[in-house]
Amino acid sequence: MATPSIDLLTEERRSNWVRLRTLIVLRWIAILGQLAAILVARRWFDLNINLGLCFVAIGTSVIANLIAIFVYPENKRLSENEVMWMLIFDIAQLSALLYLTGGLNNPFALLILAPVTISATALRTGPTLIVGAFAITLTTLVMLFHIQLRTDMGFVMRLPTDFVFGFWLAIVIGVIFLGAYARRVTSEINKMSEALLATQMALAREQKLTDLAGVVAAAAHELGTPLATIKLASGELIEELATSPELLEDAMLIREQANRCRDILQSMGRAGKDDAHLHTVPLTEVIREAAEPHMDRGKQIDIQIQATAGASQRPPLIHRRPEIVHGLRNLIQNAVDFSETQVWIDVQWSRTAILIRIVDDGRGFPPQVIGRIGDPFVRRRRADEQEKKRPGYEGMGLGLFIAKTLLERSGAELSFANGRDPFLSGAEPRTRTGAIVEVTWPLDKITADRSGAGQGLGENQLITE
Repeated sequence: MATPSIDLLTEERRSNWVRLRTLIVLRWIAILGQLAAILVARRWFDLNINLGLCFVAIGTSVIANLIAIFVYPENKRLSENEVMWMLIFDIAQLSALLYLTGGLNNPFALLILAPVTISATALRTGPTLIVGAFAITLTTLVMLFHIQLRTDMGFVMRLPTDFVFGFWLAIVIGVIFLGAYARRVTSEINKMSEALLATQMALAREQKLTDLAGVVAAAAHELGTPLATIKLASGELIEELATSPELLEDAMLIREQANRCRDILQSMGRAGKDDAHLHTVPLTEVIREAAEPHMDRGKQIDIQIQATAGASQRPPLIHRRPEIVHGLRNLIQNAVDFSETQVWIDVQWSRTAILIRIVDDGRGFPPQVIGRIGDPFVRRRRADEQEKKRPGYEGMGLGLFIAKTLLERSGAELSFANGRDPFLSGAEPRTRTGAIVEVTWPLDKITADRSGAGQGLGENQLITE
């Protein structure tokens, strides 16, 4: 099954999630904080600050906010470049205030990290690097060139040179570390969101197919009676119109088409009942249903069924859930795609658990990712090599994540391993030496209640008045 398309969540469009109103509100908060800091420093600490130039710097932010409010609608979402330029403006405005208030001797210089963090969470790597480099550059200039803070008594408020350099170094490291940290965490969160959406879409598609089959079966059942009536009425017309050849031909055509509709509905009804009306089916039937789409793909699929000692020889009756079918189908697809000639599906059950083991004779899982299998790897495939392995499939590397998520949702535990050392040469015989995936359920998680199943109604009783 191809992985569902989730183009709306691509990284290129993710920056459009940032609303202009959000940045405007944050900027108003910054403006109020800047005004409060300047007034407190002037009134309570008697610092000789050029209030006029400081108010000009703050006024530019006020004007920029007012323009954004009156020119653009409240629900406007910014493009990536617009967000980047707004953050660069905020860094420049803050740097201007720092220049007027002592440079890095001002402890509020630490706030220059805020726009960089926003950039790392909202923008791609390229624009984030631009914003970070701009912040580091202006921080360096402010350290070297600034108006010193003085009190009304003429004392210069400044830190020792070593402390100023240490503060600059801390800000630079903070820009790099916080930017990388926020970028990494945000990327993981976005990947997980995209992967979970793809999982929900896959499950919804499987559920839709199941519901559609149920509708088909119901339609076949309901249309049976009117078709039988048409067939009966056409038969009577054929007998009565024996002397009218033209009308007789029309009546025979009606009966022929009614028979054809009956045959079509019977086949549709069987398909619908097989997929939707049997909510509980033997375990082996679910395995065959999951493997069926990949039976004719040029690889041999060997299904081996076995009950452990002490367990019933009859396959367990389980709930047919779309997530189980789709999850197993994804695992089988992965095994078929990367096998050389054969895939083995071992089905075992005991009194307490059900085990499904899927093994292939391919190269196995790459050793560098085997510990992270099941995480959402959203990536582009190498066109030439992977296209030969997976013809006709286009996805985002989410197949195993979808399978793992869906099966764990049903109560299963999954484990991944290789049947051989991937660093050995490929000369040894390849029999069950590829990837190994084991899916284990506690028996009570997916089995259906057999009470009353297969029991007769008893002997026929004589009806007496």
